[in-house]
Amino acid sequence: MIKTILVHVDGGPAQDSRLRAAALLANTFDAHLVGSADTGIGWLDYALLTGAVAATTAGPDFENLRAGARARLDSFEDAARRLGVASFEARLIEDEARYALLLQSRYADLVVLSRGTQADPAPPVRARALPDHMALHGARPVLVVPPDHADAPLPGTAVVGWDGSMQAIAAIAAALPLLVRADIVRLALVNPEASGDLHGEQPGADMALYLARHGARVDVVVERTRATVGDALMGLAHDCRAGLMVTGAYGHGRYREWMLGGVTRELLERARVPLLLAH
Repeated sequence: MIKTILVHVDGGPAQDSRLRAAALLANTFDAHLVGSADTGIGWLDYALLTGAVAATTAGPDFENLRAGARARLDSFEDAARRLGVASFEARLIEDEARYALLLQSRYADLVVLSRGTQADPAPPVRARALPDHMALHGARPVLVVPPDHADAPLPGTAVVGWDGSMQAIAAIAAALPLLVRADIVRLALVNPEASGDLHGEQPGADMALYLARHGARVDVVVERTRATVGDALMGLAHDCRAGLMVTGAYGHGRYREWMLGGVTRELLERARVPLLLAH
């Protein structure tokens, strides 16, 4: 079950869409919603940069960072009330967003973030990499909400990318509370022959049965295409007007573990519906 949802509160242009998605899930599952805002820098880092040796000497700059985070949390609380969330709280963390969220994600069932748009001014590299970082290093699944996401049904129809991998298994397990509520789960296999040893005699049949035993309504869809896996999944999601996509988060080898694999990167950059990732 989903009982604690952590949502990033940064005051950016995409915040409204992810707050509405997070509130919708909180109301659906009677879950507690935690809004997390950060100062963007830890006290130790600030002290090293400024030479300050005590909190009382931090000066106006650090206090301004705190005040900005508190103001964002005040707006979050107003939005949570307006959206009818019964149980919520606001947390201010004096650190970078990626570290603050990693710490708090240990005590949540789901982390809700946003992806940017190509039309947005380019944010700092660390901000752009936040969904990537959380997907690969976080303790919990991540729901990445597109900035133009409206109040569409979530999950509605769910498209699940299934390739037999451990990452896909982790994503499906994390998404089960949503999948059993979906109108229909489209279990999508793209060119399954490429990983036939992971699928058995009838690709998708065993996973469809597994999901059905949990109460999900499942339809196996096999796509044979020359398009990329990401394009095939996004095309299917568009055609069936999906409200949710689910897939494993794939990374490169350990020496480049901070980089996402091609399919995950493609979906993060271009998916038009909420995307649930687990590694």
